Amino acid sequence: MIYLVSMPGGTEWIIIAALFLFGIILIPTIFYLLTLQNTLKEVSPENRKMPPSNVWLLLIPLFSTVYYFFVVGYIADSLKAEFAKRNIASTEDRPGYSLGLTICILGCVGWIPYIGTLASLVYLVCWIIFWVKIAGYKNLLEQNRHMMMEQGEKSVFQTTTQE
Repeated sequence: MIYLVSMPGGTEWIIIAALFLFGIILIPTIFYLLTLQNTLKEVSPENRKMPPSNVWLLLIPLFSTVYYFFVVGYIADSLKAEFAKRNIASTEDRPGYSLGLTICILGCVGWIPYIGTLASLVYLVCWIIFWVKIAGYKNLLEQNRHMMMEQGEKSVFQTTTQE
């Protein structure tokens, strides 16, 4: 059981609301970062432009505003190289980059008074779309890896007889 020390003026409700809001923001962010990390883990080490664990640096306030630009670029370039290696067709030159860059820019615009509220709402929508897109790329790489493994097993166990 959690006990709050009684504070003057009912400020304990403000603290509870702030913790609740923090939790609402933090939980999806953790799952989002896990998706980014797992996507980079699906990329072969020679094609990764950043270590998968570095996505967690996006949890650092203010630093993440700038670092997000780099992460989006690194993920796009990693996916591009991996798609080329596996001969996976992509409709984008740098998969996910343009939407990721949009998110980064909207994140910066979100700090501007008045238009920041609208920019933050658009950011949220684009962030969800980017998350789904990156998860789709991760799933595509997983499926391709399984198909490559199955093809490799078939070629190992196939015997050809020549007469």
